[in-house]
Amino acid sequence: MLATALATLLALTTATCADSDLVDRVRHETVTNGDVKIHYAALGEAGDVVVLLHGFPDYWYTWRHQMEGLADRFRVVALDLRGYNRSDQPKGVEAYAMPHLMADVNAVIEAQGVERAVVIGHDWGAGIAWNFAMWHPHRVSRLGILSVPHPSGFGRELAGNDEQRENSQYARDFQKEGAHESLTAAGLTAWVTDEAARARYLEAFERSDFEAMLHYYTANYPKVGPSPVSPEQTPAAPSFKRISAPTLVIHGMKDRYLHHRGHAFCWEWIDGETTLVMLPDAGHFVQQDDPKRVTRVIRDWLLRPL
Repeated sequence: MLATALATLLALTTATCADSDLVDRVRHETVTNGDVKIHYAALGEAGDVVVLLHGFPDYWYTWRHQMEGLADRFRVVALDLRGYNRSDQPKGVEAYAMPHLMADVNAVIEAQGVERAVVIGHDWGAGIAWNFAMWHPHRVSRLGILSVPHPSGFGRELAGNDEQRENSQYARDFQKEGAHESLTAAGLTAWVTDEAARARYLEAFERSDFEAMLHYYTANYPKVGPSPVSPEQTPAAPSFKRISAPTLVIHGMKDRYLHHRGHAFCWEWIDGETTLVMLPDAGHFVQQDDPKRVTRVIRDWLLRPL
């Protein structure tokens, strides 16, 4: 028992030291998009720029494992999306409409002094990444998506997949007046399984704007289609431009919010080489549920010549 206890203590101490080391080594920088300041953490000096976009409820630190695994070959930049942590938190739903979110990403890429970057997102970050690759293709060298289906695939599932409609009820609830009043920083950390990380999340969420977090849903969450369609029907919505960038999609099969079937036929809307990876034991926060595998998949994909 003593040996087990010492081994556990050593593991926790090592994890805490590694965690502190990363936080001390990242560079904290800001860029402005109009009058909105966007904070980001950067690690790595050379190589292509990799921009990482988190989702709800999260902040730049969700990418800590991937930053560690990529920084030797890439310049990794992880944003705090507007409304979160150390980024500005403008008031009003309109401030969180997709054009503003894409402009934040564009400002960060410009600040790196490069024309194009790898853009990788999870949850709302994935939604922004999909749209950014459509409307700013000249800025995206490669596109990485975690969890969220292509907008056309997601819309199809909302219209025709009862399970997805049920799983999306939380998003409808988030759009109700005053929904943010029921949120707490402690409650928003419930999904964080890493005990050493939870304290950092609590601090970040205490700095965040809960109403702003929910504005993402009010401003951008897709409406349910008027009539069901079969999974075999994959009409691309006219407002969605085709994706030209090589694309990597990673999905945790235990995701309780986004049905894996939403990724079916995604290649119908992507002209670039498409890689689809399904992880059987990971849930929605796939980058933390299976960090080693996700990091390896992303790294191998980035280093593979296209």
